[in-house]
Amino acid sequence: MSQQPSSANLRGDVLAPGDDEYAEASTTVFGTGAPALVVRPRDAGEVAAAIEYARAADLVLSVRSGGHSVLGSGTNTGGLVLDLTHLDAVDVVDPATRIVSVGGGANWGQVATTLAPYGLGLTAGDTADVGVGGLTLGGGMGWMVRKYGLAIDNLVGAQIVTADGRILEAGEDEHAELFWAVRGGGGNFGVVTRFDFVAQPVETVHFGTITYQLDDPASTIRGWRDHMRTAPEELTSTLTLMPSMFGMPASIMVTLCYAGDDFDAAVAGLLSLGTVTDNNVQEMPYADTLEDAAMPPGMRVVARNALVPSLGDALIDAVIAVYRSEVPTMTSIRSLGGAFGRVSARDTAFAHRDAEAMVFCGAVLAADATQTDVDRALAPWPDVERRGNGAYLNFHGSGTPDDVLAAYPGETYERLVAVKRAYDAENTFALNHNISPRADEAAARVR
Repeated sequence: MSQQPSSANLRGDVLAPGDDEYAEASTTVFGTGAPALVVRPRDAGEVAAAIEYARAADLVLSVRSGGHSVLGSGTNTGGLVLDLTHLDAVDVVDPATRIVSVGGGANWGQVATTLAPYGLGLTAGDTADVGVGGLTLGGGMGWMVRKYGLAIDNLVGAQIVTADGRILEAGEDEHAELFWAVRGGGGNFGVVTRFDFVAQPVETVHFGTITYQLDDPASTIRGWRDHMRTAPEELTSTLTLMPSMFGMPASIMVTLCYAGDDFDAAVAGLLSLGTVTDNNVQEMPYADTLEDAAMPPGMRVVARNALVPSLGDALIDAVIAVYRSEVPTMTSIRSLGGAFGRVSARDTAFAHRDAEAMVFCGAVLAADATQTDVDRALAPWPDVERRGNGAYLNFHGSGTPDDVLAAYPGETYERLVAVKRAYDAENTFALNHNISPRADEAAARVR
């Protein structure tokens, strides 16, 4: 019998069942686990030691940044959770060039708050307590996506700890294929302990939600689509069909962020889409647009999304059918285009740059819902999915091999498999939307 490695070799904070903070560290927004150990490293060397230990002890490995993985993969049962909480430094390296260094365990609220005094910001997620790590690795779609692109479009370098314990500096000129892969390929290739971004000048934006009566959703969506097709790229918005829940009536909401001049002209058309019941849009510091998120108590949200090249009328009808599912389902359409679409599909692993929008659905179920309940909630979804050509995996609550394959164009997927084989041939980083390094599996999926 082989000798198990000693946990004395681990560095950083090591938590075992029964320790203070263990329960918190083993629970994420979308999952609850019971790992054998939780390790909270304080530098890249301690990350490497934790990976080495997990491999030697044959423990499944979860990597946690902010704990918002829709798969719940930031925790596990019986394995090791590598919690990057302490790697949360946010440093403005050079205000003149706007280079910002962000630890893999920081969250977007910390980033926004740190950058605000410099008049800088980073387009990121919608939520303050979402981790920088997971969101960036999946692409990073935020409130200024049409003006500044995805988070990865502003990434210029990264420090990555690989499965064999190497600490690498990756960028366009060094480990370039690895740098390409982590910009949209998720956490398949290593643990990113530091992200180097170019921040953008932003102080205040107009942000908030316009709420409409649910009179004629097809007409409202078509009007919103037509407005966004000609809107300045300083305007990003998401239209949401909200079911009646939590004491609120069913409604249509358009949440917008405008980072430019002449706000009134840019949004005037949105005020005539339907009967407005509320409008709380106001000018505010960009950092204030990010709020903490919480799962409704006792509830489970089943999430799917599709990147669609065109918001045609038939697709809009399919979106409304999802909203009218037997199960209360929040359905949203997020506008893309602008800077998002000017990046070449080959430049990053997030390749669907021709998408006009992302369609998202979140079915709200009881925490103990069965697979039959899930299938019933998602019954109308395939009619939306077939009109798309990929998915944004950060918002995709299924991680089957078919789902991961469908998220990427074939050429992109094959290239990701090659990088996976080069840097993680044994699939140490498997708890994610996984890209298998095994030749037989990869070939079967691409065929």
